[in-house]
Amino acid sequence: MGLAASLQDPQKVADFQRLCGVEGPPGWAACPGESGPLANGSCPAGEGGGEGDGRPRRRAGEVQLGNGAIPAGAHGEGLPQQSWGRRQPRRNSLTGETICQEISIRSPLLYYLFSLGTELGNELFYILFFPFCIWNLDAWVGRRLIIVWVWVMYLGQCTKDVIRWPRPASPPVVKLEVFYNSEYSMPSTHAMSGTAIPLALVLLSYGRWQYPLVYGLILAICWCSLVCFSRIYMGMHSILDVIVGFLYAILILVVFHPAVDLIDNFNITYKHAPLIIISLHLALGVFSFTLDTWSTSRGDTAQILGCGAGVACGSHFNYMLGLMQDPSPEALPLIPPSITVTLFGKAILRLLIGVVLLLLTKTVMKKITIPLACKMFRIPYDDIRQARQRMEVELPYRYITYGMVGFSLMFLVPCLFLFIGLS
Repeated sequence: MGLAASLQDPQKVADFQRLCGVEGPPGWAACPGESGPLANGSCPAGEGGGEGDGRPRRRAGEVQLGNGAIPAGAHGEGLPQQSWGRRQPRRNSLTGETICQEISIRSPLLYYLFSLGTELGNELFYILFFPFCIWNLDAWVGRRLIIVWVWVMYLGQCTKDVIRWPRPASPPVVKLEVFYNSEYSMPSTHAMSGTAIPLALVLLSYGRWQYPLVYGLILAICWCSLVCFSRIYMGMHSILDVIVGFLYAILILVVFHPAVDLIDNFNITYKHAPLIIISLHLALGVFSFTLDTWSTSRGDTAQILGCGAGVACGSHFNYMLGLMQDPSPEALPLIPPSITVTLFGKAILRLLIGVVLLLLTKTVMKKITIPLACKMFRIPYDDIRQARQRMEVELPYRYITYGMVGFSLMFLVPCLFLFIGLS
């Protein structure tokens, strides 16, 4: 317990940030220890309060955020000359959290490296990586990889809402990201996906494809390490959050990996699989919405389940229409083809055309489902942010929208490729 408490200490996160060249405004490190334990979404000492209420008044320029208050540091006095100036991290439009503070970044290389690492667990990466695997590498591996990803992320998000630990206190931690700040912290789902995806990729591809195992292990270690360290660097997770996320993902893989083939075979061959898939994923989404009050994890959970259901249903239609082109067991192991200009050009063209279609599908479905859900449940549509935080709107909107994205990824876009001769 003492070791766990030590690894959860936000000061260790701040120490790691300073080691990597990240510092807050002058006097930032002198602020820790002023407040007691934080509830999710609350502010530490320095939170706004009236005179005589026994609470310290918020300092000038301080902006209230979920899991802590961030001094804005409107003036840059005392910052080293090699530092960058005012930074504006990516924010979530649903939470209304904003931050604009003076941050000293002494190593731009580490900043960009860890920014890349944290993007490996965000939607932009998923909407590029999974389509690339399915359209250009191996649909068999891609389908199973998405099954693993859905279960790892679902269990991780639900576990967060059961444990309900807050993000590391700020100060002393410098928050370089606020997009997921309204979510709870334990375990780190970025660390879980950053561990599960590369390890599952090696487990699924080795033996099916002919390549040295050491290459796969090096890729998995580098991928996992980059994602895990990036979450500490960004100030979004304690060391304990990341370690638990890493171990939790491995546990899920050990228990769940033997069943992946059974699940995929059920999805594509069972006659009534689409009905069961849609019902099961929808039920899991409803259950997760009842765990706690609203946070961004609700929408993330719904869209992960919707995407998984869409991909599974698309796989079923591919199989039933005879469009599944999985090689026979006699053809294994597969030998990677030589990379030519034609092969590379077709791969990039498929990715560009396909991703544009997926983004258009997402945009169109979003424009349709949100107003429709508001009308069906008689929810005012004048405040879109408040409307999207209602379960009656968020669950069908996210589930249907990303369900169609997943279905397009697996069925509609490959059919288009086949029609135009780009498959």
